[in-house]
Amino acid sequence: MHRPSRRHLAVATALVAATAAGVAVTTVAGAADTRQQAQRAIQGGKAKNVILLIGDGMGDSEITLARDYVVGANGRLNMDKFPLTGAYTTYAVHADGTPDYVTDSAASGSGWATGRKTVNGRISKTPDTDRALPTLLELAQKKGYATGSVTTAELTDATPAVLASHATDRSCQGPGDMAKCPNDTLAKGGPGSIAEQSVNHRVDVLLGGGKQRFDQKVTEGKYKGLSVTQQAEKLGYQVVTDAAGLQGARAGKPVLGLFAPGNVPTEWTGKPAAVGGTEPQRCATTNSARLSGTPSLADSATRAIQLLEAKQKHAKKGFFLQIEGASIDKQDHAADPCGQIGETAAFDRAVKVARDYAAKHPDTLVVTTADHGHTSQIVPLEATPPGLTSTLVTNEGQQLKVNYSTNTPGRSQEHTGTQVRIAAQGPQAYRVLGVTNQTDLFTTIREALGLR
Repeated sequence: MHRPSRRHLAVATALVAATAAGVAVTTVAGAADTRQQAQRAIQGGKAKNVILLIGDGMGDSEITLARDYVVGANGRLNMDKFPLTGAYTTYAVHADGTPDYVTDSAASGSGWATGRKTVNGRISKTPDTDRALPTLLELAQKKGYATGSVTTAELTDATPAVLASHATDRSCQGPGDMAKCPNDTLAKGGPGSIAEQSVNHRVDVLLGGGKQRFDQKVTEGKYKGLSVTQQAEKLGYQVVTDAAGLQGARAGKPVLGLFAPGNVPTEWTGKPAAVGGTEPQRCATTNSARLSGTPSLADSATRAIQLLEAKQKHAKKGFFLQIEGASIDKQDHAADPCGQIGETAAFDRAVKVARDYAAKHPDTLVVTTADHGHTSQIVPLEATPPGLTSTLVTNEGQQLKVNYSTNTPGRSQEHTGTQVRIAAQGPQAYRVLGVTNQTDLFTTIREALGLR
C-alpha cells in the first residue's frame, strides 16, 4: 500500500482547507471536474508515462496575449485547464555557482533535464568542471522506458538537446559546428556534436527541424564520411521528411523526422512590431514559407505518442516524451506578435493532445511549463512606450496593443528573469504547487517514473 509522505499530507490538508472554504485549488475556474482531478493528483504514486510540454519563452504575458487574441479575455486555453498550477524560478548560475538571474534555453533546459543548474549556453554539463550529467531521458532509457522528443525548432537546438546530448556550448549542433566545443569532438575522444549524440542515443522518436545539421558530414570515428542522417540510418532509424512519411513510419524502429532545413516555419504571419506602432491588424493564419506536408506540432505529438505506445505494447514500462513549442520564443525575439501567438496556439493544441491521452490513461503525468520568460507585454492602447509596438484586432473584435522593449529597436529582444507557470495532472502532479525551482521538475519526473 502506498503511504502518503509528509508533503502529500501537507498538500492534501491545504487543498481540503481550500475547497472547504470555497477557494479553487487551481488558478483556472470553470472546469466541472477540477476538484476531482485535484484529489487524484495529490495521491502521488507512480506514473507509467510522462509527457512534458515546454513552451519556449512562454511566460505569463505570452500566455495572456494568446488567450486574449484566440479565445478572449474570459476564455480559457487548454493549458489553463490543468487541475494543479504553480510557478517556478528559472535562473542560471555562473561557473562559481552564484546566480545568473536571466537564463537562456540551454541552462534552463539542463536544469530540468539533470536537476542541476549550469551556465548559460551549456548543455547538460556542470557549470564549473564541464562534466556530463545524467539526463532524464538517459535515466528513462536505462530503466526500459521508450523515449521521444518533438520540437518546432531544429532537433539540435537547446531544449531538445538537453535530453540526449552533452555539450560545452549549445552552438555545437552538427559535426561542422564544433568550434566552441574542442573537447567534445570525436577526435579528442568526446561524444561529438549534438546531432551525432542524439542519434547515437537511439531515442525512439525524434521529430522537428534541423535537416541542415544532420546533412553535415561526420569527420571522425566509425561513421567518418557519412552524413549524420546516414549515420542514423545505419543505426536503424527510419528517416522521414513530411507528414505522409511520419504516418507511414513503422512502430518498433526509431524514427527521425526532419521537417525543415532549419526551424519549422511558423503557422501564422503578420506585421512585426515597429517603432511608433502598427496599424490595427488581424493575423494571417497561413504562412507561404511553410510547406503543405509539414506536420503541425499537435500532429507530431499525436504520432509520437502512438509510436511510443506501440513500441511498449507488451512491456511493463511506458514512455517519456518531451514536446516543445519552440518559436514562441523565436518570434518574441523578433518582436513578431502574430508569429508568436500562432505558435502559442499551436502549442496549446499539442497540450490538448496530451491531456486527451491522459484522460484515457490516468497513469500518465502531464506537465506543461516554460523554460523562461520573455519580452512581450500587453499595454494600454493610449500608451507610447519606447521600443516596438503592434496593435492587434482580437477574435473578440477588440484592439490590443503589445510592446517589445527589452532591447533597442533593430536588435533581438531579450529573455526576462521572471518566474514562469508550471501546471500538471496525474501521478506526482502535486509537486508543482507553490513556488518551486526549475530543477525540482527533474525530481518530479524522476519520482513519477521511479528513475534512479
